[in-house]
Parts: sequence; C-alpha cells; structure tokens
Amino acid sequence: MTDSAPHLSVIVPSYNNADRLSASLRDLKAFCHALPFTWELIIVDDCSPDPAAARILRDFAEAEPGVTLIRNEPNKGKGASVARGMLAARGAFRVFTDVDLAYPPSEVLVILKALEGGADAAIACRVHPKSTYIMNVGFLNYIYTRHVMSRIFNRIVRTVLLRDVLDTQAGLKGFTAKMAETVFKRLTIDRFGFDVEALFIAQQHGGTVEQCPITFRYDSEPTTMSFAGDSVQMLKDIAHIRIGGWSGRYE
Repeated sequence: MTDSAPHLSVIVPSYNNADRLSASLRDLKAFCHALPFTWELIIVDDCSPDPAAARILRDFAEAEPGVTLIRNEPNKGKGASVARGMLAARGAFRVFTDVDLAYPPSEVLVILKALEGGADAAIACRVHPKSTYIMNVGFLNYIYTRHVMSRIFNRIVRTVLLRDVLDTQAGLKGFTAKMAETVFKRLTIDRFGFDVEALFIAQQHGGTVEQCPITFRYDSEPTTMSFAGDSVQMLKDIAHIRIGGWSGRYE
C-alpha cells in the first residue's frame, strides 16, 4: 500500500456472523492481495453484540496492512454502515459487498470493470440473462418465495422511482469516487431501503447506472429479513424517496 489514493476500495458492512466471518475474511484477504493494483479494504462493524465477531474483526484489521476497521456505536443499519465506509474510502472506485460473500470476491472485478468503462455506478443484477446462481436445494422454496416478492417490489420501484433498474437489492454495488461522495452524503435511509435511495440519488445527479451479470451463491437463509415487516418498511421507504425527489431533498 502507498499513501496515494488506491485504485479500488472494497467496503464490507458486517454484523455478527462469527461462525463464517473468519472464512470470509480469509477469502477477501486472498482476493485483495492478488490484485495487480493498489487497494484498500474497509470493514464497517455495525456494533456487533457478539464479542466473538468483534474480536475476529479487530484481530484481522490489526494484522493486515491495507485494512481499516470502523465500528458503529450504536447499531445504525446496513445503509448507514455502507455510507460510512464509502465516505471514509479513498479509492478512485468504491465497491461494497456483503460479508457473507454471497457474491464471490472475484465478482467485485465485474463491477470495477463497468466503472472503469465509464459508468458512474454499477450494480449486480441477479435477473440478468447471463447471471448464474449456485444454490443449496434445501432453500429452493424459500428462494422462490423471495424471488416472487422481489419481483413485485421491483415492479413498484420501477413504476415509481427507477424505471430501468431490474434489481435494486443485490448486495454488490460500486460507484466512482465522485458519485460515491455525491450519493452517500445525501443518503437518509439507514437500513434496507438505502439501495433504492442511493440509485435514485445517482440518477437525480445525472449518473449512469450499469447493470452487470454476476455469479450469486445462495447456500444459507438470511436471518435478518422478515418478509411481512420488511415489505411494509420498503413501501414506506419508496414513499420517502419519492417525496424527497419532489421536495428537492437530494439536490
């Protein structure tokens, strides 16, 4: 690493997950050290109450050059964690990905390539015709239900906010440094709806959003989602964003 701004910043929001955290960090470390350009890895611990998870993150950051650990106090939500990491980053290109690595670290390069090619923002698109799923068949029914609800939500988002974006909720997105500063300084939603708000702000400021085919691994069921409760909150977030656009909140 050097004192100059790195080419790539990888931002990883984290909350608990002690049982799989060591493996994820090992894979992220291997990925970053194999890169042929300068990089930084920023991990944002969203006030994990599990002391084992907090310790794993702390030990990893202390042992690895190029790794920055930020801890929220108190818990603020994934959106706030991503925003904090994006604004702390120094990279010319900034990509965030989920700590469970449902998107293999190599998929970060797919997003990076789109940004290097001129996109202001680039997002993983799980419904792209060229995307690939690797899944545990034990979760097939859950995946189907989640997919149907996701498509309903996306239809509402496209009707009200983002006409051409097919998948707003994938946990792998990237922004140029300029667009990251523009978007995440204006972000107001701290939890699940932040993805939609971030893309809406990017488009409000004339940003181009490229939707990228990716490989998506689905071998565990999320523990932080409640279809009924989160669906209601998502609808509230859509209304919040729409009103914000009309009122000039994001200018």
